[in-house]
Amino acid sequence: MKHSSLHWLYCLFIFCLPIQSSSAQGSPTTNNTSNGQNKGGRTAGFTVSGYIKDAANGEGLIGVSVYVKETSTGAVTNSYGFFAVTLPPGNYNVVISYVGYEKQTRAVDLTEHDVRLDLELKQEGKQLQEVVVSTTREDDNVKNIEMSVNKIDVKTLKRIPALLGEVDVIRSIQLLPGVSTVGEGATGFNVRGGSIDQNLVLLDEAPVYNSSHLFGFFSVFNPDAVKDVKLIKGGIPSNYGGRIASILDVRLKEGNAKKPELNGGIGLIFSRLSYERPLFKGKGSFIVAARRSYADILAQPFLNSDLKGAKFYFYDLTAKGNYRINDKNTVFLSGYLGRDVFGSDFGFNWGNTTLSARWNHVFNNRLFLNTTAYYSNYDYSLNTDLKQKTPNDYFRTDSRILDYSIKPDFSFFLGKNTITFGGQAIVHDFQPGTATAASAGSVRSFGIANKHALESALYIGNEQQTTPKLQLQYGLRYSLFQYKGPGEAYTFQADVPMGTRREVVTTVDYKGSDVIKTYGNWEPRFAAKYDLTDNSSLKLSYNRLAQYIHLISNTTASTPLDIWTPSTNNIKPQIADQIAGGYFKNFGRTGSEFEASVEVYYKWLQNQIDYIDGASLILNKYLEGDLLSGRGRAYGAEFFVKRNTGVVNGWISYTLAKTERQVAGINNGDWYPTRFDKRHTLTSVLLFDPPNAKRWNFSATFTYASGTPGTFPTGRFVFDGHVEPIYEGRNNYRIPAYHRLDLAATLQGRKRPGKRKEDNWVFSVYNAYARKNAFSVYFQPNADNPQVTEAIRYSVFATIIPSVTYNFKF
Repeated sequence: MKHSSLHWLYCLFIFCLPIQSSSAQGSPTTNNTSNGQNKGGRTAGFTVSGYIKDAANGEGLIGVSVYVKETSTGAVTNSYGFFAVTLPPGNYNVVISYVGYEKQTRAVDLTEHDVRLDLELKQEGKQLQEVVVSTTREDDNVKNIEMSVNKIDVKTLKRIPALLGEVDVIRSIQLLPGVSTVGEGATGFNVRGGSIDQNLVLLDEAPVYNSSHLFGFFSVFNPDAVKDVKLIKGGIPSNYGGRIASILDVRLKEGNAKKPELNGGIGLIFSRLSYERPLFKGKGSFIVAARRSYADILAQPFLNSDLKGAKFYFYDLTAKGNYRINDKNTVFLSGYLGRDVFGSDFGFNWGNTTLSARWNHVFNNRLFLNTTAYYSNYDYSLNTDLKQKTPNDYFRTDSRILDYSIKPDFSFFLGKNTITFGGQAIVHDFQPGTATAASAGSVRSFGIANKHALESALYIGNEQQTTPKLQLQYGLRYSLFQYKGPGEAYTFQADVPMGTRREVVTTVDYKGSDVIKTYGNWEPRFAAKYDLTDNSSLKLSYNRLAQYIHLISNTTASTPLDIWTPSTNNIKPQIADQIAGGYFKNFGRTGSEFEASVEVYYKWLQNQIDYIDGASLILNKYLEGDLLSGRGRAYGAEFFVKRNTGVVNGWISYTLAKTERQVAGINNGDWYPTRFDKRHTLTSVLLFDPPNAKRWNFSATFTYASGTPGTFPTGRFVFDGHVEPIYEGRNNYRIPAYHRLDLAATLQGRKRPGKRKEDNWVFSVYNAYARKNAFSVYFQPNADNPQVTEAIRYSVFATIIPSVTYNFKF
């Protein structure tokens, strides 16, 4: 039945392809059409379309509002800066607006033929101060059908106080409602009760499996190379899949197509440099950006003999180029290479490599194709002889996950409908762990055999303006996962007490062409928006998502050495169903001076992985026998108020949430909070531009969050002089609440007539009142009296951290 259903979707996908070609270019994100009969008998009307770009560098602008006054309809530019609107024959005034840019109005004549309207927008002389959740048009948060979506403007990120003065995407999105982290120094982020592996992090459509440098203090995304950041927490369209919590879609800049440009910054922890310029007489452009930390170099003179030569640094290189072959074809190539190295005699390293190739093809004014092929590699290793002092005695482990994928994505514009359809195939190659041990010159290698899988999907979706007040978005995705040979598959005991290790019963050896286990899932998606007034609306969404790969970790916070594994004959895919509803409103003197929203959500989760007590995860051939499976639930409310303009602007958000799991064999089968459950989270951002201080601006952020759960002993017993703790219940206590204030001030350099140079100094203070926030609490015997157990609070940052960064642009 599952395979015949997949065949039906495939036939539908093929049926939509043969569309008659015409001359219009590109792909809009919204298309509002009123049917009409023109002089030539054409019933669909005419189309005004084109690209909207930044006049300063030729970059396509994402999310520009294109509004038609006469019909009160319009469109928003897509990820490549393209828009299209089909209208009945007539004369119209089209208004093009984008926050921080000069508004333009153009008259268009659609009485006899389509009109191509390519425009470049100039930045306003005095920039409006946006906040993190950028508004691409004044009423976008109310009028757009998207909900549970946050868009981040890179210019705004540079205003927000940051650790050691370094702008960071991942740490910034943690200021948004519904997003949190276990604590400082924790890898990744959590969205609406999801674990970090349940977020699909995309860099130009290639997945990034570990988005952190230095154990979560910084992210892999170089702000000098990032163009657009979009976080989707709910109402996820059908063209996305593979994770069950959120989508973080990061798009890289295409490079300055007007003139060469050099950007950089020098900070206390690392420096960065980027270069971009046009290519092929303006038909293309490229950007190259690099970063390297140098804490290890600066610290060497102060290290003792045991730590001399210690390595603790990271680096990354980001690059992207594009070439416009003609009006119908454009190609893009982008890549990322990054690595962290940490340790002295004993240490480990990890890194990501991605490569994306994309081809945009315009069939006609209704059908647009974007095809993406990517390669992604995440590898990590542990080495007991990092300095190679004892080449005859060492131990090293290596693991990796490799992905290869191709994804054709079509957009078809039919009247008041915007139809998307396509498919994707991903080849997964998992290397759970190989080890090499040397002793007295004798070398032995062992480990766990590679695991292989093929993940594929077909999807179709539609965005439809049903009435002037009601807009719908609905779709269906079918995903298929095949766990494949070569390799061994195990069957474990079934009749063992819950929460105890299961032993292997049978072992079956499979060849390379064999399919060990197949899973298939239908994933429906639905969203609706209803306009209550001109400045308020109600929104509703539902989605089901399936995830076929898993991060295996039983530590307090995930580490770069945790194991990725596919769904197998013993590990079922994770399933999540989420329903969300929200009220959105703009108000204030200008009608959109303030924007506010309230969203509530409930999420059901299936096949959530947990572990028996004492589970062995590293180089465990029979790891699946130590795993448990259960269900989860997450629900909450998110409140958000933001001021868009003025000398003082910013936002405040509050999240009330609860995240629980229920696993047979844990906590007596009762529900228990997850490690990343936070009941209350309050964040605020303040941006201040003194009217009499033209070169200075200031900012501050404040964060408060309930303490995360931990498993604490509830008693103890003493045997033969040794104290043993007694534990009752999983995550039965909480560490103290977390709160922190950060401050920043930016001094703009003096501008000299005829000089292109722009520069600024950023002064920041992290943890301004030296709060000793607990990352975890653990217990140990007192050194003087071993029969006395004491609780130890571990804090990552327990003091004020000042910093200064110098940024420049030529």
